[in-house]
Amino acid sequence: MSRADNLQLAEKSKMGASESTAVVEYKAPIIMKEEEEDLEIKLRRILENVPVRVSNTSGSSAGSGSGDFHQYRQMRRKEQDRLMRMEVDYQKRKEIAEFNLRREERLKAAEESTAKKRLKRQKKKQKKKENKKSKVEDAGGNGEEQRKEQASSDSGESDDNKGALDNE
Repeated sequence: MSRADNLQLAEKSKMGASESTAVVEYKAPIIMKEEEEDLEIKLRRILENVPVRVSNTSGSSAGSGSGDFHQYRQMRRKEQDRLMRMEVDYQKRKEIAEFNLRREERLKAAEESTAKKRLKRQKKKQKKKENKKSKVEDAGGNGEEQRKEQASSDSGESDDNKGALDNE
């Protein structure tokens, strides 16, 4: 075959591929769980935002130049500083989280004791109110009987005396 024949065959095969009537099965996109999706988003964000630290890498040559040691020390110091900042940041976050946890516990305990004292005050107030009410009822009940007795004694004689006077 000549070169021209090869080109013609290649053109025909390209045309045949675009004019194909083959049935293509539809594949639905993979549906991920919400947790997996969140993880994917986080990983993508990390990859986009975190710079790749490949600066001043040493070559693979057999010998080292006179400045390589200084570059190594500088890179090592920068990396140690970065790790130290990460550790300090982690410790701060950990302390803040512990503080917030202790604070929530203290607030909860204070709220419980306040509620307990409030309930005690309300019970005491209710008991005082009931005692006052019962005293008024007791005094009111006895007062009516006393008033009746006083009214009958004011009218003069008692029932026993009336009978005695009528007989005379």
